[in-house]
Amino acid sequence: MKKQAIALACMATWQAAAQAQSNVTIYGNFDEYLGYIRSGSGAHITGLNDGAVLRSRLGFRGTEDVGGGYKVKFALEQGINADTGTGADSTRLFDRQAWVGIEAPSGEYRIGRQNTEIFLIGGAIDYTERTTFGSLFNTFGIPSRYDNDLSYRSPRLAGAQLVLHYALPENGGATRGNSPIYQLALDYRNGPYRAGYAGLQASPNSVTATVHDKVVYHNVYADYQYGSGTIYLAAARSNNSTSSANGLNAGVILNNVSNPNNFFAGTDRNAARYYNFYQVSADYRVSSALRIGALYGIIKDTSGGNAGARGANAGAYYELSKRTTLYGFASVMQNQANAGFRFSGSAGPSANLAGADINGKHLTGLQAGILHKF
Repeated sequence: MKKQAIALACMATWQAAAQAQSNVTIYGNFDEYLGYIRSGSGAHITGLNDGAVLRSRLGFRGTEDVGGGYKVKFALEQGINADTGTGADSTRLFDRQAWVGIEAPSGEYRIGRQNTEIFLIGGAIDYTERTTFGSLFNTFGIPSRYDNDLSYRSPRLAGAQLVLHYALPENGGATRGNSPIYQLALDYRNGPYRAGYAGLQASPNSVTATVHDKVVYHNVYADYQYGSGTIYLAAARSNNSTSSANGLNAGVILNNVSNPNNFFAGTDRNAARYYNFYQVSADYRVSSALRIGALYGIIKDTSGGNAGARGANAGAYYELSKRTTLYGFASVMQNQANAGFRFSGSAGPSANLAGADINGKHLTGLQAGILHKF
């Protein structure tokens, strides 16, 4: 009996230690706002939208310490339309993230559906984290996440970190000819300075392609924290813009959140049109609770097709607590004669203008909302 008691005590101690090394966290946020958009055509719309700053979501993440400097990690995350209570993507359960990985002394390795590095550097692009109506980077469209993705994240050495991604094409049958999506990012941090690059490249299907331009997205940034705020400089180059039923520049060639196989046919002539965009932004912390900011940016159509835009934004965040923030933004944008960019938030607003009300038009937008994290 004494030996059994000792054995049971040892087992209980081992189980407690094992549980202490593993944890799962449930997290998420609600972000809802009233949005108002007015066009130079005279059309206007007001709506309750989801996700000005952060798309509403529910997530699960976990870490298990398996010893020797190794940890097993995972993330499962789904987007929510908090204004209606529906899922952000009816075709997926975990549309935002679904990956498992190993953190090792040599770096972190992940496999599954993952956010792009272009998406993850939003906080380095402008004071809104590149999510509101006013950010022209957001207006152009951000490659956000892809399926079947393998990634490597190096340890941060001397302030620098390298990240690589390779999204498999999973070719087969009629889709044979697809190519992988490559990503590379380098981020450097040193005191008040931050700078880096994040880029993506994808090739068209070699069987169906009549336009052989690769879809690219190259993004560079440099930030400086000056005490009570930050100055943000950012530039990018991409050809991932095309027309859709919503406007002359309201579509993308390579889907920003992954189509069934990540890839594109290579039949859109807009792939030969490249855009450069530039943006400067700054914020200032007025008090421990209040932060204000502004930005100005341009999108230049390098083909000379008069399909660019320019815009500006000013706004404020007021932190009611560590988890709850009130915010408000005012934004303007001018489309050139052959451009049809339209406002977007962290999620596309359910109440938006389209077609003749954005093509070549001046747009004004107002946002006021609440962000609560849990």
